[in-house]
Amino acid sequence: MDKVKHLSEAIKVNDIIANLLIQRGIEDYNQAKEFFRPSLDSLHNPVLMKDMEKAVKRIIDATQKREKILVYGDYDVDGTTAVALMFTFLRWLGLRCEYYIPDRYIEGYGVSFKGVDYAADNGFGLIISLDCGIKATDKVEHAKKKGIDFIICDHHEPDEQIPDAIAILNPKQKDCNYPYKELSGCGIGFKFVQAIAQKYEIPFSTIEQYLDLVALSIAADIVPITGENRILAYYGLKRINSFPREGFKAIMELAQLKREVNVSDLVFVFGPRINSAGRIETGKNAVELLIADTFQKAMLSGESVNKTNVERRDVDATITQEALEMVIKDEKLKNKKTTVLYNPEWHKGVIGIVASRLIEKHFYRPTIILTRSNGHVTGSARSVKNYNLYQAISSCSHLLEQFGGHKYAAGVTLKEDNLPAFIDLFEEVVSKTMPENLLHPEIDIDSSMPFSAITAKFNQVLKQFAPFGPGNMTPVFMTENVITRKPPQIVGSGHLRLSVAQADNPNFTFSAIGYDMYEYLKEIVPDRPFKICYSLRETNWNGTKSLELNLKDIQA
Repeated sequence: MDKVKHLSEAIKVNDIIANLLIQRGIEDYNQAKEFFRPSLDSLHNPVLMKDMEKAVKRIIDATQKREKILVYGDYDVDGTTAVALMFTFLRWLGLRCEYYIPDRYIEGYGVSFKGVDYAADNGFGLIISLDCGIKATDKVEHAKKKGIDFIICDHHEPDEQIPDAIAILNPKQKDCNYPYKELSGCGIGFKFVQAIAQKYEIPFSTIEQYLDLVALSIAADIVPITGENRILAYYGLKRINSFPREGFKAIMELAQLKREVNVSDLVFVFGPRINSAGRIETGKNAVELLIADTFQKAMLSGESVNKTNVERRDVDATITQEALEMVIKDEKLKNKKTTVLYNPEWHKGVIGIVASRLIEKHFYRPTIILTRSNGHVTGSARSVKNYNLYQAISSCSHLLEQFGGHKYAAGVTLKEDNLPAFIDLFEEVVSKTMPENLLHPEIDIDSSMPFSAITAKFNQVLKQFAPFGPGNMTPVFMTENVITRKPPQIVGSGHLRLSVAQADNPNFTFSAIGYDMYEYLKEIVPDRPFKICYSLRETNWNGTKSLELNLKDIQA
C-alpha cells in the first residue's frame, strides 16, 4: 500500500488508478510519464538487433547492383502488413522488387520450395521473408544452391539449428541483445526499414506512415502491447485516425465504422477482413488492399476482401457446429484435458478460428483442429491462459513433419499414420504439465471499486491507459452489494441489460450490458444484492456520452 500511496501523491491520481499502474510495473513519476505519454524517441536503435548491419549492407549491395528483390510474407495479417510495409518502402527507395504470398492450400505456411523456385525462375537475387523463415532451413539451403540470398525477419521461436541466411532478424535468438523481444513480424520489418532509413539519413518522419500497418499487426497477432509495441501501437492508431491509408478508408467504409478506431476495431473489424483473403482465396488480395494508392483501387480490393470475410464466417459457423457435435457424441473426449479433432473435409482456412471458438464457448482446454491438405494432416492449435502450448507440441515433435508458433497458438503438419499416436501423446504431455486450475477460465480483477468512484474524470484518466491488449488489458473492476430495482431484460440475441446501483448508496446508478449472458436472467431478483465484475465503456447516443458497465460475470 505504501507504493500506491507514494505513486498517487507523485502523479496526483486516486488510489485505484495508482494501484492499476503498479500492477503494470509503473511505480514512479518518470515511468508513469512514459506510460501516459509514449514517445517515438523511446524506440530502440534498430542496429542493436543481431544481424541488422549485415541486412542493411545487403540492401545497399542490391541497390548498387540493381538486383531484383522478392518480398515474401505469410498470408495472415502480420505477414501481409509486413509485406505491404517492406514492398512500399523498397519501391519508394527505387529498388526493383515484387512481393510473394504463398498459397495456403498448395504451399502451406511459411517459405516454400515453390516460392524459392519462383524467385530463381524470375531472376531474383535476394528474398526478404517476413513473419516466416526462422524454420526454413531446407528452403534457404535450396535458395543458396540457386544463387539466391535470404534475409529473414521473423518473430517466431527459433530452433537450435537456424537457417544459413545472410541475416536473421529475430530478437528471440538467444544471442540477440535487442532489448525488446515481443515485436510482431511486421514490427521487425519496421525496425529493418528504420535501420535502412538511418543509413541513408532519411528522416524518421518519412517512415512514420508505416506505423498504421505495424499497429494492425500488433493487435491482430495478439502480441503484448507493452514496451516498444505500446509506442508503435499508440502512434499507429493515431495515424489511422488522422491520416488513414486508402485501404483502411475502404475497410472503414465497408464496415460502416464512423468513429475513432481502437485496438478492438483492429482485432474484430480490420483483422478478420485482411485474414479472410488468405483463408478463403489468396493473401495477395490483402496486400493489394493495403498498398492501394487511390480510394477507387482500395474499394475494389476491399469489396473482394469483404465478400471473402462473409464466406469465411459461414464456413466457420458450419465447422464449429460440426466440431461441437463430435465432442458431444464422444464420451471419451469429454473427460480429456485436450481436444483434438480431425475431419479431412474441413476448410483449412478457418480451423484456427474454430479451435478458438471451441475454447471460448464450450470446452476450455488446449485444442487442435485438423484437416487434410497436400497428402498430410495439418491443423491449428490454440491454448488456454497461462499454458505453453508450443512447448507441449515440441514434446511430440518426433511424430510431426512440421510445426511452429507461439505459446498460445501453433500450427502442425503430420502423416495420417501418426495421428492416433500424436493425439495420445499430446493428451499425455498436457495432462502431466498443466495444473488442474488452468482448465477453468478465470477473470482477473484489477480492483474492487464502489460505483461512487466512477466519474467522468476517472474515466478520462482510464482512457489514457489505452491502447489495451496483452500485458495491458482493459481494467476489470468488481463491485459488491449491487442491486437492481427493475427486472433485467434480454436484448438482441441473448444479451442481458439491467440498471444497477449499490444498496448502501443508491444515488449512483449505471446501465449495464452482459453480452451472451442471458443465462443469468433468472438469478437476478430486484432488490436482492449480488456482485459483479465489469469494465467501463463510453457510449454515445444521439451526441450524449455516458458510461456503461460491460459485465464480465455476476455472482448472485
